[in-house]
Amino acid sequence: MPETTGNSSAVSRGTEGSLGSLAGNAANLMIKNTFIEVEYSQMCKHKQNSPGDMFITQKNPNDGRVITALSDGLGSGIKAGVLACLTATMAVKFISFNIPIKRTSEIIMNTLPVCRERGISYATFTLIDISQDATVKVMEYDNPPCVLIRQKTVVDLQKEKTAFQRQDKTTGPKNDTSVFYSRFTAQHGDRLIYFSDGVSQAGMGTKVNPFGWTAKKAHGFALDQIMRNPDISARDLSYSIVQQASLFDIGKPKDDISCGVVYFRKPRDMMVLTGPPMHRESVSEMAGLFSSFSGKKILSGGTTATIISEILGKEIKVNMKSYDKNIPPWSDMEGADLVTEGIITLGAVSEMLEHHGEMDAYDSKQNAVRQNAATRIVNMFMESDRITFIVGTAINEAHQDPNMPVELDIRRNVIKRMASLLKDKFRKEIIIRYF
Repeated sequence: MPETTGNSSAVSRGTEGSLGSLAGNAANLMIKNTFIEVEYSQMCKHKQNSPGDMFITQKNPNDGRVITALSDGLGSGIKAGVLACLTATMAVKFISFNIPIKRTSEIIMNTLPVCRERGISYATFTLIDISQDATVKVMEYDNPPCVLIRQKTVVDLQKEKTAFQRQDKTTGPKNDTSVFYSRFTAQHGDRLIYFSDGVSQAGMGTKVNPFGWTAKKAHGFALDQIMRNPDISARDLSYSIVQQASLFDIGKPKDDISCGVVYFRKPRDMMVLTGPPMHRESVSEMAGLFSSFSGKKILSGGTTATIISEILGKEIKVNMKSYDKNIPPWSDMEGADLVTEGIITLGAVSEMLEHHGEMDAYDSKQNAVRQNAATRIVNMFMESDRITFIVGTAINEAHQDPNMPVELDIRRNVIKRMASLLKDKFRKEIIIRYF
């Protein structure tokens, strides 16, 4: 029987024809098979090792809502990061507990400390709450305005401004606190982009951007990136915005630079087939599942690849250019995106996912010299949303040798570990089928 687990946003979503009626009945107009990709990129202020901005995102297991927050702590470094972390965590937790978004902002504003000298709060925030019916609620305090890009057009959200004073006026800002609320119904292809003032103020004081890059110019840059590459991922779009902001600061950011992107799009599927089945008669079924799968496909394991290649009548060629002293080389086969050795490679992938897997994968994508079979798998994981593992349960006697290293665990446990990391840390939807 299949085993299915996931923490994904791949659910049906609502839509409207336009933003004219922002709070329309989305239940009557559904977007089928839409995935919510939430990604961010970040760069610390020059000579700072700890970011002063905090990005948090989660999917509510009870109602399927996707909640994400970006907070910018005053200043930079550890102190700013602690306050940003406190603010973002409160925002996400309060919303996940179904506290109304306006009440949430009131609680946060009455909790945040205020700088005595500047008379402003020690942290700003942007909070986004996405329901299963495609209703998107946005709350913004002192961050640059977020923007919606729909059908290759920048759409200005209709925002409601609410001003209120803190309960303790002796510790509150000199002026009333204003929080902006907006609400709309997402459509397939929408991108919601939000960032800290490290982006909008990038290059301030230079001849090119004497007043900073500005939010409007950053929005235009994002639109230009989408026009050049209509399928650009949230991950790559946020990365390009952060990199451009850094360039305006001559590669030495004057503040923490953070950018988040929410992208409503078609899910990207991936399959990993590893291990021969317990019963020989299941081989044909596994081969059929592999050949008919429409997404990216990986064969992992020498015995596995040999069996599948024989059934499908495809030749396997070892790619010796991919040699790495720690990871066996990958192979090429028609009908597969990647063919790798089994347990050593998968064990390395699991370690990468646990220890900065996202950055390791992204760096390897930029620097082909670093690529090996494991980094290629991690890259493919990061670029996919729904990952299906087809796992054969025949015991490989080589992996039961007591002299083998402890980290070479049996295949099933390695897959479970990877699946857990992909689900909890990277918000992927995971399906596991055992044969």
